[in-house]
Amino acid sequence: MPEFIPVNEPLLDGNEKKYLLECIETGWISSEGPFIKMFEEKFAARVGRKHAVAVTNGTAAIDAAVDALGIGPGDEVILPAFTIISCITQIVRCGAIPVLVDSDSKTWNMDVTQIEAKITTRTKAIMVVHIYGLPVDIAPVLDVAKRYRLKVIEDAAEMHGQTYKGQPCGSFGDISTFSFYPNKHLTTGEGGMIVTDDDELAETCRSLRNLCFQPQKRFVHERLGWNLRMTNMQAALGLAQLERLDDFVNRKRSMGLRYTKLLEGVRGLELPLGKTEYAENIYWVYGLLINDSNALNAEQGMKALAEKGIGTRPFFYPMHQQPVLRRMGLFEDEHYPVAERLYRQGFYIPSGMALNNMQIQRCADVVREVFG
Repeated sequence: MPEFIPVNEPLLDGNEKKYLLECIETGWISSEGPFIKMFEEKFAARVGRKHAVAVTNGTAAIDAAVDALGIGPGDEVILPAFTIISCITQIVRCGAIPVLVDSDSKTWNMDVTQIEAKITTRTKAIMVVHIYGLPVDIAPVLDVAKRYRLKVIEDAAEMHGQTYKGQPCGSFGDISTFSFYPNKHLTTGEGGMIVTDDDELAETCRSLRNLCFQPQKRFVHERLGWNLRMTNMQAALGLAQLERLDDFVNRKRSMGLRYTKLLEGVRGLELPLGKTEYAENIYWVYGLLINDSNALNAEQGMKALAEKGIGTRPFFYPMHQQPVLRRMGLFEDEHYPVAERLYRQGFYIPSGMALNNMQIQRCADVVREVFG
């Protein structure tokens, strides 16, 4: 059997080793090393924000953002049904109420035309989640949020280097979050970032990531926080990766276009949309949708590819179908057909930064063999 091609492999051949050795040689391996501030400042500048707060992972970034906005019991937060569970956990844990909207069938992002109808007197925020490669059409969201005086949380975990109408993703709304998991365009192994232009929100997030220690009375706490501190070694990795982000974006787009060229005409599949009027696909991952007329569903298709040495990963499981949330009494009798179809028929193939052209060719050949 040919060598297995994993769904992701990061690229770490820049200054990563040099900066990590500096951490070790200087002894600055904790969260108080100098790379933290450098990474935060350069990342904030890259996405056009005033403040950046480095944290342990993308989920932690969302948790802190929700808490910093004062979202609590009885508040409603509108978000997509089709997303990772990280987006909803702090909303539920703090006693707020998640309110879902379905996806757009072409972009796979939240259908922004459904948002306004879901707003009530209890609505406090809208969580925008950019999915897989194309950003949400965010201008209408910001308009609705302004008219109803709602907060906007922008989850840009998968959007490093992406823009919306020329403006960086992560620069919209009251607060935005990023993930630096190994499958992202920019990785620190584990890690995340909160960005905002609001001085008070930034200070609150810095306090929340550090157990809400107080400057004068360190061990006297007025608020509950978390230990969400990123280490200097993670920040060193992040800084080295950030230096090459433009190259990474170009590399990913080239991969996506190559896959599209190789897979055009496979009647059993729907390929990702290449661009919209507001953005060009960044191909964080290369997703595929199996046509409903095909005898295979995503689970069966992924099994067939695995047997031929091709790694895959399923699309997100819709929030309204999550067993843990249903047991809480959430989303009874709610149906979001586009989100349900995306999970049932969708998956993505190897898309990691280190993927080479020979591997792309082999992946495409096997996909055509299985689905053509």
